[in-house]
Amino acid sequence: MQRYFQLPQQAVNFLAAKYGSPLLVLSLDQIEQNYKLLTDNLPGVKVYYAVKANPDERIVRKLAGLGACFDVASDGEMLALTSYGISPERMVYANPVKTPSGLAVAKQTGVHQFTFDSESEIGKMAAAVPGGTVLLRIRVDNPQALVDLNKKFGAHPQDALRLLNLAREQGLDVAGLCFHVGSQSTNVKAYLDALRISRRIFDQAAKEGFNLRILDIGGGFPIPSLSENVDVVFMLRQIHAAIQEYFAHTEIWAEPGRFICGTAVNLITRVIGTQVRNGQPWYFLDEGLYGTFSGVIFDHWDFELLTFKQDKKQPATIAGPSCDSLDIMFTDKLIEPLALDDLILVPNCGAYTSASATVFNGFSKTSTIVWEDVRGEIADGKHARATA
Repeated sequence: MQRYFQLPQQAVNFLAAKYGSPLLVLSLDQIEQNYKLLTDNLPGVKVYYAVKANPDERIVRKLAGLGACFDVASDGEMLALTSYGISPERMVYANPVKTPSGLAVAKQTGVHQFTFDSESEIGKMAAAVPGGTVLLRIRVDNPQALVDLNKKFGAHPQDALRLLNLAREQGLDVAGLCFHVGSQSTNVKAYLDALRISRRIFDQAAKEGFNLRILDIGGGFPIPSLSENVDVVFMLRQIHAAIQEYFAHTEIWAEPGRFICGTAVNLITRVIGTQVRNGQPWYFLDEGLYGTFSGVIFDHWDFELLTFKQDKKQPATIAGPSCDSLDIMFTDKLIEPLALDDLILVPNCGAYTSASATVFNGFSKTSTIVWEDVRGEIADGKHARATA
């Protein structure tokens, strides 16, 4: 199983006292462990980190040093990575619907690998980046995923050959296929089904003169959550076995986001107000729905709240600091009774949290420090524990 980074109480108290709250704490060691867990169990697969999950420069630079490539979705992400010295050959512009400015920046920076899933996209790519290398994204239905990306993206497999032919006719380098089974997918069957469908399309395309050479299996690999703690290593080994069966001689890519960064960040937040409303305790925190807890809305994530207390838990409402009544993260959340200035630790909040945070109501985005840079400051030198 994937292990994750979690601060001990002593570190929470020390860091909050020194750096204030709210505060995000990033473990780059955990980023490396997650990357190696993936590459060890999917040997030979080229990893393209999905920058959108957490674009923190320190994460990107760490992964670049480990040899990773990158899944970018916008002109902003391409320009950021280029400014870090990352070559365009290590990027794939993996947004199936690209903006004019995105295509212009791709041409400007030299990014030449793209995904698409519709006829309308073919002409756009052919005009902006003649001869660009393209992968057709196919739809893989998987409603069990936490976020079902196939509601928005992916061509029906029956349309694959027609779209591949259109792309070839317009001079694009038709290199292969890609799919994404959905974010936080604990269903390995979805991957295996997608691999079988892809194999069928590869074979059909070969009969029409295509030499498809790349298959991108997307991301979606799960991390531990409150509701489930799937054996991800077992999943990855099943996926690897299927790749060996169906695509032993094909270049394989993967686009993990959450799997790489999700378990590598902790949030320290503080109770700034208490109240009883309609018979239920309310706790107001200094971080809310417009900040790190944006993942409640945009990622459907149920965050774990650790108080380090031993009292009996009771239902409570947890709200953020803004003046918006929407800024309520949880209702009927079971949690120990809290008081003003109590600290709460939120583990596994590295993905789709700070990335989608805003400065609504004038609140600054929560700052992030690197655990490996500050852990030596903790009084007794204890390290953050890794929890299975």
